[in-house]
Amino acid sequence: MRFHDRREAGRALAERLRGRWDREDLPEPLVLALPRGGVPVADEIARAFGAPLDMLVARKIGMPGREEYALGAVAGGGPPVYDARALAAAGYTEEELAPAAEREEREVRRREDAYRQGRPAPEVTGRWVLLVDDGLATGSTARAAVRALRAEADDVECLHQPPGFGAVGFYYDDFAQLTDADVIAVLNAAATGPGPT
Repeated sequence: MRFHDRREAGRALAERLRGRWDREDLPEPLVLALPRGGVPVADEIARAFGAPLDMLVARKIGMPGREEYALGAVAGGGPPVYDARALAAAGYTEEELAPAAEREEREVRRREDAYRQGRPAPEVTGRWVLLVDDGLATGSTARAAVRALRAEADDVECLHQPPGFGAVGFYYDDFAQLTDADVIAVLNAAATGPGPT
């Protein structure tokens, strides 16, 4: 399965979710994006259902010298979440990664402040929360985000689970890197009121 861009992926995921979303017993839905890449995907879903859009920042804790290789992640003020197998394979301990975790926690707070622009974080208690990203490579940031929301997710919906996964960008024709300004623009537009497309 391949998508033209993140927005097309969001529309496809919204279509997949339509039956679940249309239930009358659904408690006040909220779409939370994992920035940066999850924001346009989540925006399409929020628009399709007329739901509010917000975000939950998560950052990977990379292996020293190979920062793109996630050994864990932090999100939303929750504790660091580590991948025990990745730690063992890389030969690092949680204690050795504490400075990196603290650095990423500071970056989470910086991005939350920048993206929210004074808006309060949404209340998630008692709500049906849909956490959205543009894809998962190791899943570290998604696990940290889910744990920041609650101990485990009730359900996971995935459009495509390839057997030999390589990189998220492989599944998009247009996988342009998004900036903080891109994220802020989408969230500001959503804050003025969601609406079906």
